[in-house]
Amino acid sequence: MISIENLTKSFGGHVLFDGVSFKINSKERVGLVGRNGHGKSTLFRMIVGEEGYDDGAITMPKGYRIGYVQQHIRFTESTVLAEGMKGLMASEKDHHWKVEKILAGLGFSDGDMARNPHDFSGGFQVRLNLVKVLVSEPDLLLLDEPTNYLDITSIRWIENFLLSWPHELILITHDRGFMDKLVTHTVGIHRKKARKIDGNTEKYYDRIAQDEEIHEKTRLNDERREKEIRLFISRFRAKARLANMVQSRIKTLAKTEKKDKLEQIKGLAFSFRSKPFKAKQVLTVEGISFAWGAGRPLFENLAFSILAGERICVVGKNGKGKTTLLKVLAGTLSPASGKVTYNPQVESGVFEQTNIQSLVDSRTVEEEILYAQPDMDRQKVRNICGAMMFEGDSALKKISVLSGGEKSRVMLGKLLVTPANLLMLDEPTNHLDMDAGDALLAAIDNFDGAVIMVTHNEMFLHALADRLIVFDHSCARMFDGNYQDFLEKGGWGDSEAIIRRKDDTADETAPALPRFNKKELRRLRSEIITEKSKVLKPMEDTITKAEDEIEKNEALLEQLNQEMVDASQKGDGNRIGPLSQQIRSCQEIIETRFAEMEKMDEQRQRLEKKFEKRLSELEA
Repeated sequence: MISIENLTKSFGGHVLFDGVSFKINSKERVGLVGRNGHGKSTLFRMIVGEEGYDDGAITMPKGYRIGYVQQHIRFTESTVLAEGMKGLMASEKDHHWKVEKILAGLGFSDGDMARNPHDFSGGFQVRLNLVKVLVSEPDLLLLDEPTNYLDITSIRWIENFLLSWPHELILITHDRGFMDKLVTHTVGIHRKKARKIDGNTEKYYDRIAQDEEIHEKTRLNDERREKEIRLFISRFRAKARLANMVQSRIKTLAKTEKKDKLEQIKGLAFSFRSKPFKAKQVLTVEGISFAWGAGRPLFENLAFSILAGERICVVGKNGKGKTTLLKVLAGTLSPASGKVTYNPQVESGVFEQTNIQSLVDSRTVEEEILYAQPDMDRQKVRNICGAMMFEGDSALKKISVLSGGEKSRVMLGKLLVTPANLLMLDEPTNHLDMDAGDALLAAIDNFDGAVIMVTHNEMFLHALADRLIVFDHSCARMFDGNYQDFLEKGGWGDSEAIIRRKDDTADETAPALPRFNKKELRRLRSEIITEKSKVLKPMEDTITKAEDEIEKNEALLEQLNQEMVDASQKGDGNRIGPLSQQIRSCQEIIETRFAEMEKMDEQRQRLEKKFEKRLSELEA
């Protein structure tokens, strides 16, 4: 167990945390969420002792071991297996099979385990650091974006591995689907505070939205009541016979805790610029093949066509040729055989990780995006900089000082300002936070043109893919169906035929939902809609009735307050007492109805989501 109490941290004049407190209890798997720059990775460094804090405390039991994946590469052994075994506890120093199992799960072949760690790409080297942490079985495992260098099969493997993790886990990831499958609790850093809830990110963000809505309603109600009290005090302060009532209201005002208006947090929203396309077919691929030198072909005799508006996702293990295929389609590489024919109307926009070399070091982020499309005005460019997490003065950073991930975000920003009717995207979510990833998903979904995208993000695959290009068994093939169809027809060869569903308390596995013909689908849909109406209509009626009663009593309250003013001016003491009681009664009715309405509306929204989920599952 680890306890974080009243943690405060500032950088210069910027307050990052202000009294952050929460606990991680035994065997909890916790997702840590928050906007980019809100301190998630900083909090990890504080927990492991790499970063100090201004005030507060982080406490844990004596001998409590923390595992944190280092991005720095410091290998000393001559083979991958030997390097991985360095992570084993002293009591298990010869348990090589434990290391081999995790290496295999994360994509290392038997042959790879005998190779030198320095022979591998940076992504595989980070995986090896992850292996060393996993085999050490720490009491608390801290994972910061563990899926960035993993392909789908490795992501699915580590997902199952972590579901059976016997100790505590805190996870940061941009992949909402991955997080929601794993976590038992969510901790969010929001407005410099931390909030922990039992459940996944959807429950957390729903709770935050509800709390802030209630805060704002209460604040406005308190302001209205304060205004009425101040008006009463100002009007009757000089009336001797009302002195007690005036003093009572002054005391009430002094005791009232004023709620501040919540600062507006700007939501991320951006879109791709679409160029009109009036033809049906975007491109045709005829029997293309490609190999590096004399090596084995990455793909052979691949043929397909892409229609206007289609979303084609390219999936498969790392190193199999997905990025190479995208380069061939974009014209960066030439196929060994076959050809790619574009419709003359096509204007393509390409996002590819290695394209960061085209950025000009002497330019700022803002200039690089502005020069990509001269017709863009500076304010629109600044908005895109903000969406790519370069807010304020960060947009004035020179390209030369940016990290590789930051440069990738600049490339994505340049693509956003470029008019296109075909997007080619190579793992565009890798360097975005969860909010930016959600905004990107919406932008792709709203894009009018066609999309070809390499991705390992299963939420994106489920939401977007019309068809798939699948790299498996040393070949590439077009799969004519969406991602759910692919999983149900064998998928990745492990448990894809099983649809994982989550209820409010636990994970379940169930056979794939049955398919229905159109007549059955209409009947079942009609039954659900009828049930939904039957359940929700009385609740909506209750809410409407409460709203009407609030409106009626607010009008009555206004009338009673005016009558109180008149009675006071006339010195009618007999009338003032009953009016005060009526006003108090009216205020109590309004407050009670507000509370009832909010509670009923919260319940209604929760049930409505369940009905919508049933409808979407029916049509999946």
